[in-house]
Amino acid sequence: MIEVEVKAEINNFKEMEEKLEKLGAEKSKKEFQEDIYFASPIVDFARSDEALRIRSTNNDTFITYKGPKLNDKAKTRKEVEMAIESARKARDILEEIGFKEVRRVRKNRQYYTFENFEISLDDVEGLRPYMEIEIALEGNSDYSEAQDKIFKLFEKLGITEGFERTSYLELLENLNND
Repeated sequence: MIEVEVKAEINNFKEMEEKLEKLGAEKSKKEFQEDIYFASPIVDFARSDEALRIRSTNNDTFITYKGPKLNDKAKTRKEVEMAIESARKARDILEEIGFKEVRRVRKNRQYYTFENFEISLDDVEGLRPYMEIEIALEGNSDYSEAQDKIFKLFEKLGITEGFERTSYLELLENLNND
């Protein structure tokens, strides 16, 4: 699957919730997420622009690989994700074979659906509020059209700047390095 995602900093959640409601977006769920990111013993993920994480939510746990970004306009990349039984057991396996935990990213996320978009309002510990809009594409679909649709939706919501291609992990790491 190719995940086409664009993220932008927003002023506040209440204002954006009102705009999404006015647009006709449907609130779908709210959840707490904790992501544990790992460093590989053989590949420098920071250099290769890849990521490996375990995500625990209120009800589910997943392991996810994210490939390098495919262009410089959005955060478009291959994503492979599967459900797992236990974050602790998966972390233990990864650490036994040489992976190291890098950082945990915690956030409260409110999901919305609108047409074929998944929209999330993210309250990430240590960061300002963000909104992400994404479309998942199967196979070798052309992602440039999906990116354009996402930017048009941001424009409808009054957002024309403040876009961010880096992950929450990178944003938090950059704060620590300043």
